[in-house]
Amino acid sequence: MIRGYEVVIGLEVHAELNTATKIYCSCKNSFGLEVNTQVCPICMGMPGTLPTLNEKVVEYAIKMGHALNCGINRISKQDRKNYFYPDLPKSYQISQSDIPLCHDGYLDVVMGNDVKRVGIERIHIEEDAGKLLHSDKFDGSLVDFNRCGVPLIEIVSKPDMRSSDEAKAYLETIRSILKYIDISDCKMQEGSIRCDVNVSVHKPGEPFGTRCEMKNVNSFSAVVRGIDYEANRQIDVIEAGGKVEQETRRWNDAKGESETLRSKEDAQDYRYFPEPDLLTIVVPQEKVQYLKDTLPELPNAKIMRYIKDCGLSYSDASMIVDVPEKSKLFDDCMAIGCKSPKIISNWILGEISKLMNDGINLFETPLTPEKLVKIADYISSGKISTASGKIVFDAVMQSDADIDKVIEEKSLAQVSDTNELESLAKKVISENEKSVTDYKNGKTNALGYLVGQCMKASKGKANPGIMKEIVLKLLQ
Repeated sequence: MIRGYEVVIGLEVHAELNTATKIYCSCKNSFGLEVNTQVCPICMGMPGTLPTLNEKVVEYAIKMGHALNCGINRISKQDRKNYFYPDLPKSYQISQSDIPLCHDGYLDVVMGNDVKRVGIERIHIEEDAGKLLHSDKFDGSLVDFNRCGVPLIEIVSKPDMRSSDEAKAYLETIRSILKYIDISDCKMQEGSIRCDVNVSVHKPGEPFGTRCEMKNVNSFSAVVRGIDYEANRQIDVIEAGGKVEQETRRWNDAKGESETLRSKEDAQDYRYFPEPDLLTIVVPQEKVQYLKDTLPELPNAKIMRYIKDCGLSYSDASMIVDVPEKSKLFDDCMAIGCKSPKIISNWILGEISKLMNDGINLFETPLTPEKLVKIADYISSGKISTASGKIVFDAVMQSDADIDKVIEEKSLAQVSDTNELESLAKKVISENEKSVTDYKNGKTNALGYLVGQCMKASKGKANPGIMKEIVLKLLQ
């Protein structure tokens, strides 16, 4: 609820597929190549050319359909969506209208301890348009047609979300699934995943209000800001006695506001008709079933498994699952019998994430699941401290060093001999009478200081847990 109004949100996610070639021709499907070098008469819409459907595009769409619990139309067709825009050389886009490949699914979005089910209306395939280039280096705008014909799936949700937080969680889950089934690289900065946002407001118990659409919002944080702004804008219009007009708006993130782009078109404005140059799409039932059977474990299932079986928090589980490489490493560590999943989680979200953020490919380093598990189990058992574990980890990453040899050569093994530690603790206590008095007078933080001094005296080799128990026993 915002200011007594319920917000209704529906999202249309456009994801570029990572096929080797474009959807209807053999041009390379790759981002960042020299302007207008990956084009041909087919994707430029030259007269007399005939498109040929890329089979992988259909397979990828069906895989996403299965992941979102959709029904699959084994027989479907493609349609022409007619509109004029400078980056659309054919003046029409090949898409799907009334018979999409996937329909009537749902996605369960995990939000902390809650699960929000969002309906999926449809998933269809279509070709992307070109890209307008704007720069102070030249007058007007230029067009790069490399993106023409890049394959897209459009995932259309039902208007089931009621807050910007729910919308963000939905988008993050969609992105994670796309990466796990390996059909899109999901690089928002390159435009490979984009989002249109539909927002309306109404008083509880009243019919839904008139919706407005914001086009091509290019980050999840911008989606949150855009939804909150648009909901408040519509409420302001209603409260002032006005009427919300159905229209398409542009989100201006720099200004933090949406701007009118054009009045909203209806389906008939696009004059859809069946694409005459392409055959009906017919997918055998065996293929549909095969694509379902070969799906990997999906992100939500992983998160719940990590929480239930490994004792991770929702936050930690989500951050690991969000990056498939991190999740694979965690799973590999668990598969070889790791006794300390929480420590593995900490290492993956700490040191290993730093390396990955620096562009290091984890699977091209000397670090193996076996070595990481050995370090974690040594820390868990008290053989080495976490600080010593960092020294061992660095040695492994730099020179593929033997773990036990590093511990021996650098004298990293923790001291757990109680007699030795008790002798050290007595000495520290005798030298810090003020801290002892403070502790006995109720200043409990003095205990931490004394344990710290003991650790310092042992040059970090004392087992901190045992050391604390001994100091506490002596103080009492």
